[in-house]
Amino acid sequence: MDHAPLALPQEPAAGIAGWAADLVDTLGAPGAGLAVALENLFPPLPSEVILPLTGFAAGQGVIGLTSALFWTTLGSVVGAVVLYGIGTLFGRDRVHAVWARLPLVQPADLERTEQWFARHGTKAVLLGRMVPVFRSLISVPAGVERMPFALFVVLTALGSLMWNSVLVMAGYWLGDRWNTVEAYVGVLSKAVVVLVLVAFAGYVGVRLRSRDRGQHRRTP
Repeated sequence: MDHAPLALPQEPAAGIAGWAADLVDTLGAPGAGLAVALENLFPPLPSEVILPLTGFAAGQGVIGLTSALFWTTLGSVVGAVVLYGIGTLFGRDRVHAVWARLPLVQPADLERTEQWFARHGTKAVLLGRMVPVFRSLISVPAGVERMPFALFVVLTALGSLMWNSVLVMAGYWLGDRWNTVEAYVGVLSKAVVVLVLVAFAGYVGVRLRSRDRGQHRRTP
């Protein structure tokens, strides 16, 4: 099938947008799915560029809108399944072995995390697909904890379809202003990273204080 070339603004002949546009030009909607699958495996590839660009392509008639949503969601699921497989292969025993060698952590911390995932794993996988940065990462603990594969695929597909639909439709409706989506989602991504860093810094601070208090108690 022949595809009309993407007449994109600001000549994105290079970078992520140019690469994604070339995939869509060459492969059509499956090219967008391939780009999204790779984005899941390599989070530095931004979905906030790939998905609105795909929506813009659909708005230009280069690919069908339904096809765009189908292939991008399939790409999300394929990428997530690969990460789930990595988590499964890595396994719980190896996670515990690596965790035991890390400073400032205790086995009980990991056990609580496992208990939390056992209770809330379905919500974490479903909603995690709509959270920048964690969209990809959530698949690994699902594999480590051996979440039932069929359930994982269904939750991933539903969460991915919701996230992809928002960004694809934004690109579809915005037309040649599709790239404004990147700015808004980029702010959200940065906010998530900052919150994680703050939480991690707080965790390290608590652990250091706990260790210092333990050393003082042991000092005669």
